[in-house]
Amino acid sequence: MSYEIKLDVFEGPLDLLLYLIRKNEIDVYNIPISLITEQYLEYLDLMRSLNLDLAGEYLLLASTLIHIKSKLLLPPAEGEGEEEEGEDPRAELVRQLIEYQAFKEAALKLDGRPLLERDVFKRGVAEAGPPETPEPPEMDIEVDIFELVAAFRRIVAGLDPSEDLAFDTEKMSLTDRINEVMEQLSRQGQLTFPELLGEGRERRRIVYTFLAILELMKLRMIRVVQTGPFGTIRLFLAVEE
Repeated sequence: MSYEIKLDVFEGPLDLLLYLIRKNEIDVYNIPISLITEQYLEYLDLMRSLNLDLAGEYLLLASTLIHIKSKLLLPPAEGEGEEEEGEDPRAELVRQLIEYQAFKEAALKLDGRPLLERDVFKRGVAEAGPPETPEPPEMDIEVDIFELVAAFRRIVAGLDPSEDLAFDTEKMSLTDRINEVMEQLSRQGQLTFPELLGEGRERRRIVYTFLAILELMKLRMIRVVQTGPFGTIRLFLAVEE
């Protein structure tokens, strides 16, 4: 039996759609369905090739995008002018995206609020003179699963395409690779995503390493961050030893 990771633990299909819209700097009210559908299906194909168990919602949204694309390609009915055309086929999808994004942003704001006995009571410190105003440090951004998949695609694209990405659990243990990743992070404190994937440049090992990272993210045993939207992706243990 091949090893499967349930992707729905991390994100949902609307998250993938919003990620593609942000990545392409697209106006959510004017989505180029043909481009977004093509990229969405490419991500699903890559996830399947990695034995990621896609929830039914991903496939449902894929069929919705294809349906919208087909409706936009159809010419208007005979005798039907532009003013008489019905609602934009994308309207319902846009409404869902706007609503989902609003709920997600509200949830993030609630999560960021100070909790009782955390970030509330500060120990007083005597000040000798006016406090200095330090420069705001660059903030680490938690990397979502789709940004990680995009980085993985870029790395795999530079490898020998003749080597199969498939893997055999009898020849290589994912559990062993997970333990190796944890040991590396314990020794070195942090590793960049390319450093961790690049050992030996063997495609099968890279796939196992990537799956190990996903599993450790799901178990909340590691943190994956980058400084800014285009910064290097770095991995840490979730709890420092």
